Amino acid sequence: MGTRLFPLLICTIALVAGAAHAAPQPGDVEALLAGVSDIAAPGWPGCLSVYGPEAFVVVTGSSSREIQAPVVAAARMGEGRIVALGHNGYFGAEALRTGDTGRLILNAVSWLAVGAEPRVLVQSLDDTLALLLDEGLDARPIAADGWVERLGEANVLVTTRPPAYTDEQAAAVADFVRAGGGLLSGDTPWGWLQLNPGKSLTADHGGNRVISPAGLVWADGGLGKTSDIGFAADRGPSRYVHAGEALDALEARVAGEVALSKEDAAQAAWTVTHAARSVLPDDTLLRPRLHALQLRYAAEAVPSPDSPLTLEQPLARLALALQMQQIARQSPEQVAAHPSATHFPGPVPAEAPRVTQTISVDTHVPDWHSTGLYAAPGEVVTVTLPQEAAGQGLRVRIGCHSDGIWHHDQWKRAPEIARSLPLDAHRTAAANAFGGLVYIEVPRDCRLGTIPVEIAGAVEAPLFVLGQTDPATWRERVRGRPGPWAEIQTSKVILTVPSADIRELEDPVPLAEFWTSIADSCNELIGRPLQRDRPERYVADVQISAGYMHSGYPIMTHLDGAKMAVDLERLQSKGSWGHFHEIGHNHQQGDWTFGGTGEVTVNLFSLYIIDRCCGLKDVGHPAVKPEDRARKTAEHIAGGADFGKWKSDPFLALYMYMQLQEAFGWEAYKAVFAEYRDLPADERPKTDDEKRDQWLVRFSRTVGRNLGPFFEAWGVPTSETARASIAELPEWMPPDFPPS
Repeated sequence: MGTRLFPLLICTIALVAGAAHAAPQPGDVEALLAGVSDIAAPGWPGCLSVYGPEAFVVVTGSSSREIQAPVVAAARMGEGRIVALGHNGYFGAEALRTGDTGRLILNAVSWLAVGAEPRVLVQSLDDTLALLLDEGLDARPIAADGWVERLGEANVLVTTRPPAYTDEQAAAVADFVRAGGGLLSGDTPWGWLQLNPGKSLTADHGGNRVISPAGLVWADGGLGKTSDIGFAADRGPSRYVHAGEALDALEARVAGEVALSKEDAAQAAWTVTHAARSVLPDDTLLRPRLHALQLRYAAEAVPSPDSPLTLEQPLARLALALQMQQIARQSPEQVAAHPSATHFPGPVPAEAPRVTQTISVDTHVPDWHSTGLYAAPGEVVTVTLPQEAAGQGLRVRIGCHSDGIWHHDQWKRAPEIARSLPLDAHRTAAANAFGGLVYIEVPRDCRLGTIPVEIAGAVEAPLFVLGQTDPATWRERVRGRPGPWAEIQTSKVILTVPSADIRELEDPVPLAEFWTSIADSCNELIGRPLQRDRPERYVADVQISAGYMHSGYPIMTHLDGAKMAVDLERLQSKGSWGHFHEIGHNHQQGDWTFGGTGEVTVNLFSLYIIDRCCGLKDVGHPAVKPEDRARKTAEHIAGGADFGKWKSDPFLALYMYMQLQEAFGWEAYKAVFAEYRDLPADERPKTDDEKRDQWLVRFSRTVGRNLGPFFEAWGVPTSETARASIAELPEWMPPDFPPS
């Protein structure tokens, strides 16, 4: 007992002694923001994490709702200084001309020179070099390579190259700063992650190796604007955007020493959790405090559907974030089952046989390949490939629940519970603390053909494959397999649901055929071949990243969506608007979807599936009932047919599309969609105005009627040129429309 308490006591003392009270030195922020009210938001800026005692936040963006996160931060390091920006586009001509961005860059260069005349090296940034030269500064260009020896010429380095720095280059720049130099750099960290799959900001990002000793790093996540042009620089950031300040406040709150408003508590909790995911493994400023908290709150860091972790438990959430970061760094042999896995995605019976099976993987089909196997939480599975397939981009995935839920106010499960590892060797060990279905991931354009893949150490899970699994075998042996998650698979759609939802399913064939018809209907409507390059996937989860359901690969639903997805009688008699809507999003095309209709044209797929697959009319969603349509349409027309209102009400807008379908049939839509599909690039609409005009003209010519007056009655604007181009066609209007 004593040996367990002693390290905890030491950590607790270190935590108190290490409390960071961060504040910029007098005049720092004023110098950086002199004459700066608004700065640009090039692309989608990423964010930084600020936690050191000599690091401070300069400008913030919006991470979610009222949560702030740094987009510009600064720090002192040794005798020198650093200014970091959340996007490399800040150094381009467009951003420099937007708002006061150029003034911010000039202020930063002056502040970084530490009172001396700036002597600036600019690395491969011509627009910023021109700005500095126009200001009369001593600025010189340097190339992307062979520049380290030139650092002695300058007192400020301006660059976006640090993410790719070697260890030697990173050390040289860090030494330059510590000796009194200034570093001005920007990066888009979420973009770097996309361009560097399998790498991490904490282990592989050269820029973070440079600036992390100062207590700030580039971190994952994107930021929303806080002003019309980008980010308001003249509003003071919350003190709890600094992770050191935020952690002090949360600890004091738990100890009953301070009271925080709901807003401040939420901000502090988000900031510290984000920092826990962002600081480097060898950090000595914040990580020792975090480690102590992880030990203290580990027992509470067990979210479940019935007992989620909320913002009222910030330190337990922090402990869980730290555990997950630690798990991500562990070798498969080190991974242990996480306690929350029992709650979700679920346990595996200890007595369930661990098996070795060989499956065939057709690498012409990209993305996830189901195996019918389940890795128990914390247990190692071994994947063996043919030697020629190793290192060809294949991966093993454990877990289908790919949504991250870090941004939610409550966590009903751990925020990330799936893991994907490269298959770079003939034999690869893999493990996931949360367990999950095992998949082989195939990159696009793989040329390996069909290969055997052996998987050892997993348990069997229910998997029905249409055309391969005999229904009698399903009933007798397959549906009772011990894996807690099951799949119904066709060449067009795969359903992933809790095994409990299929234990009583007698014959999956009609259900699988129904879902095949749904996928085929989507391609029929837009004129694509019925054969797909890979199946669509639906995955049910206890908590998803956004909405009740969302599109993508996979399409995500909540757990009640799983029960609906395998209830054929209900699907055929009532439809499932949400399921049909989300697969529609995966087929929706931008050429015929203009502003305000993103949630409108998608519902053409819902209507078509309900019509063709279910044989139903005016069902699926209460808003399509005739009485509701008539009432809302009459109200819209009587109110002046305001286009803004039309765009803001997806079902009101859908009624216009339904009128066209009822008058001209689905064949008209198919013909128009096929026309768009075959358009050469130079004829595709580029703006919303062009999209509305083309939709009017192409539909009118397809049905041989002038729809201009119809569009006008609904309040959908089109150009005089477009209307004139169809003036020779007979005008058309639905019977008794517009309503008087």
